[in-house]
Amino acid sequence: MHPTKSITERIGQALGFEGLALLICTPLLVWITGRPALEMGAVTLGLSLLALTWNIIFNSLFDRLKVRLQLAGGAWTRVLHALLFEGGLIIVAVPLIAAWLNISLMQAFMLDIGVLLFFLPYTYVYHWGYDVIREKIRNKNAIPCRS
Repeated sequence: MHPTKSITERIGQALGFEGLALLICTPLLVWITGRPALEMGAVTLGLSLLALTWNIIFNSLFDRLKVRLQLAGGAWTRVLHALLFEGGLIIVAVPLIAAWLNISLMQAFMLDIGVLLFFLPYTYVYHWGYDVIREKIRNKNAIPCRS
């Protein structure tokens, strides 16, 4: 697997991640919270933009860390990736959720934990799937060596 991705590819990867998450999360949060779709859509979009920025920065740093520590791209590395990504995002997101929805930090934390329970496996599966598809495309487009 080729660990280095261009900034263009990273942006595409992050946009795909956030776009799919928006399509899944907005209706779920409307259903769970009972709040208006427009309000939850705005909150979800705001958090998505925050997460999009975090996704690009975090994945760039994590890829460098993988190379430096010579981490294999296996399951445990993906679990570590998902935990660190979501943990960092929670630290910033909880106060924003509380402010946007005019709820307590504890309520925002509980809501974010619910979202986290979705995003931990989603993050793992999305990035695994992305890497599998990326590798297949790279192998398909590889120019064979002629001896």
